[in-house]
Amino acid sequence: MRILGIDPGTRTAGYGVIDGDGYRVRFIAAGVIRPAARETLPRRLLHLADCVDEMILAHRPDVVVVENLFFSRNVRSALALGQAQAAVFLSAARRDIPLFEYPPATVKKAVVGTGNAEKAQVRRMVRVLLNLDHDLDPMDISDALAVAICHLHQHRHLSAVSGLPGVSGLSAAVARSVRSSHPASVVPAGGAPSSAGLLRRGGGR
Repeated sequence: MRILGIDPGTRTAGYGVIDGDGYRVRFIAAGVIRPAARETLPRRLLHLADCVDEMILAHRPDVVVVENLFFSRNVRSALALGQAQAAVFLSAARRDIPLFEYPPATVKKAVVGTGNAEKAQVRRMVRVLLNLDHDLDPMDISDALAVAICHLHQHRHLSAVSGLPGVSGLSAAVARSVRSSHPASVVPAGGAPSSAGLLRRGGGR
C-alpha cells in the first residue's frame, strides 16, 4: 500500500509518502508545500490543491490521509486549517483517491505509544520508524509522515479484524477524476533519500 500523508496549512503544508504492508514500511518522499507569501488566501488554497494533485499523479498513492480538525480556542486558526483540509479533500476526490482522517491523539499513539506525546517526540520516532538519518524540518513534514504511518497501523488492525486484506472498514471520499489545468510545485525535504531500509515489525515501539 502506498500512502500520501498531508499536514495541511494555508502557508506551509507538509507531505510524506510511504509504502508498507502494516508490518514493514519504506520511506519514499517528503517535503513541504509553500505558496508565495503575498498570495491571497484563495490563491494559496488553489496552490495547495494543485500541489497535492501533482503529488497524486507523481506517486500514485492508494490513499490520502490527514489529521482531523482539532479543538482550538483560536477560531481564525481553526477556520484556516479547515479551509486547507478542504483543499486536500478536493484534490483526493477529483483523482478518485480514498481519503481518511485520524484524530491527533490517535496519530501520536500509533507513532509514539501515547496520545499525549509532544511534536518533538513524534518527529524523533518518525525518523526511527522510517530509518532516516536526516532532520525532518519543518515539523509539518514529520506530522505528515506520522499520519501516514498511523493509517498503515490502522489498516493492519482492521484487516486482521475483518479477516480480509485491504478491507479497512472506513468510509472513503471519492468523486470523478478531473485533471487540473494549473501547474504546481513542491519543495522536497532537504537531503532526504529516495528510499530507506525496511523496518522490522515492532521496531521503535
